[in-house]
Amino acid sequence: MEGTTIGGGAGRRGDDVRSDCWVAVELTDSGGLQLEVKSRVGTLYGPSITKGLEDTLRALGIENARVEVEDQGALPWVIQARLEAALSRAGAPHTTRSHLPPARVLPPPGGTPRDRLRRSRLYLPGNEPKFMLNAGLHGPDGVILDLEDSVHPDQKDAARFLVLHALRNVDFGGAERMVRINQGSLGLQDLDAVVPEGPEMILLPKVETADQVRTVHERILEIQERWGLHHPVWLMPILESALGVENAFASAAAAPTVAALTIGIEDYTADLGVVKTTDGSESLWARSRLVNAARAGGVQAIDSVYGDVADEEGLLAWGRRARAMGFQGMGCIHPRQIRIIHEAFAPSREELARALRIVAAFEEAQKKGLGVVSLGTKMIDRPVVLRARSLVERAREAGMIPQTDKDLPAGEGDGSPEGGEESR
Repeated sequence: MEGTTIGGGAGRRGDDVRSDCWVAVELTDSGGLQLEVKSRVGTLYGPSITKGLEDTLRALGIENARVEVEDQGALPWVIQARLEAALSRAGAPHTTRSHLPPARVLPPPGGTPRDRLRRSRLYLPGNEPKFMLNAGLHGPDGVILDLEDSVHPDQKDAARFLVLHALRNVDFGGAERMVRINQGSLGLQDLDAVVPEGPEMILLPKVETADQVRTVHERILEIQERWGLHHPVWLMPILESALGVENAFASAAAAPTVAALTIGIEDYTADLGVVKTTDGSESLWARSRLVNAARAGGVQAIDSVYGDVADEEGLLAWGRRARAMGFQGMGCIHPRQIRIIHEAFAPSREELARALRIVAAFEEAQKKGLGVVSLGTKMIDRPVVLRARSLVERAREAGMIPQTDKDLPAGEGDGSPEGGEESR
């Protein structure tokens, strides 16, 4: 069979392809199932690949078709995703999840916490399975299966099938499973496909109004009701224009499932007509506006990505400035950025030790029924205590300290907070 004569095809082919495959389908009126499989691992897995194709076709009600597969070491779920995309392009009837095997990966009971640790989120192109397979080993706080900018417009439908199956089958470790959908009606189609598979968060690109957020929120609730799902699916609007930044607070408060706001600096600076710089001076106002709006709306503020993968010093400096501004994390486009981002958003040993002492002093004062909290010769304001407790909790989530403070090594830090902001 020649690929140009097939009714529909999906995937990637060629000697430079790995962990993927090409599947071509021609629907026929008779002749049964005719399968032709060429696989680089055919000696070991050829019969298994053939059986998987047959099982999927029959589960979908396809009794007559010619199928050609060129496999470059794809896992079974990748082959199935490519087959379903090819069938869709060939004009096969609409299918449901009823044919799918039980999911290997399920969302946590009750979902993930709204304010969970989100220091790093790793972008994974939605049409590239090779990047998804081991993403969890790099230890990001979240992984983003991207259906938007990283996917060519002609491949949006194929990527949707791949992301659907990745959510069902790939163990990303402790990472929060996120999906960045497309804009408008295409994004609603993305939701129909991925929400039943249990993502913990949906990223909304190029948000400019609260109505855009509400539309997505309501569509998710409709899908969950249809499938009997109950875990929360959090939303992270991405502000990427001047209008989006102006409406930051409205977007943060648009729905109870909004958990964070972030900014896309590349698109934002393009909208302004200015050049993006390494120090970020041209986006400082917008990023500050986002932090303030997020705090006012009770959601997390998450910074943009740092585009120069090779500039690790620049990334560390950017991350530290972002943390000082009030951001709680940022995006990354390469696994090597994760460790640096975690370092940038971590408190220093001295800062953590000071926070622990403030919390301990507060708890001791509470036990004694004292209305005034003091540390050494200085009295501590309540906002300082709240900030210290938040820092300690984040440090626990990040594994920087044990679940009890008593195991903290003695002598860390300077023993007493300094500066007027921490004392009356």
